[in-house]
Amino acid sequence: MCGLPGSGKTTKAKQLERERSALRLTPDEWIRPLYGASPTPEVLDAARGPVERLMWLVAARALGLHVNVILDFGFWSQGEREDFRRRAHELGAGSEVCFLNVPQQELLRRLTLRNAALPADAFQISDAKLHEWSRVFEPPTEAELAPRRA
Repeated sequence: MCGLPGSGKTTKAKQLERERSALRLTPDEWIRPLYGASPTPEVLDAARGPVERLMWLVAARALGLHVNVILDFGFWSQGEREDFRRRAHELGAGSEVCFLNVPQQELLRRLTLRNAALPADAFQISDAKLHEWSRVFEPPTEAELAPRRA
């Protein structure tokens, strides 16, 4: 899953999980039980890397068992996307980038609504953070969106 917060990644990942009988791995769903309901922004930022590394170990085992896996990580850079696609290929698995391209104004609108009634598996995201993250996000190219077979 590729996209900024509020783009609908987790909603789409849940749909794909059902349609493809896949194991869905969403970091926010693991961070809350491991780090508490209200981690500080610093703890939240520090938690993401270790949680995603652990999730990859689970994903790699599942792929080795020929189980479909959905990594709901956001994948903000081309380098990160290519790294995980290479890892999947090395395990004999194909890969696909599902990009949710949502205009920034719509992301801001959705995040305002989400922050007002925060789901149990989500964290507050400020407008300022979204603007900051939008500047570093690298949308995938058309070539990246083509599925890759094992």
